[in-house]
Amino acid sequence: MRIMENENRANLLRVHEALQEKGYNPIGQIVGYLLTEDPTYITNHLGARKLIRKIDRYHLLEDIVACYFNGHEK
Repeated sequence: MRIMENENRANLLRVHEALQEKGYNPIGQIVGYLLTEDPTYITNHLGARKLIRKIDRYHLLEDIVACYFNGHEK
């Protein structure tokens, strides 16, 4: 199992924060992006769209599923 890289985690947290600041549902928007790779799900606020594109979607999904089954966050 991979442990989410610190940079990926930090970027994802910044994206979450930017979405929240703009009044969006961060979870829904991030899921939409992960399913479609459509960058319009992610706001440009705080450079969030650039940050999310730095994260490998496959590895991120792998980390999320691993955390779900392990019952803890990494």
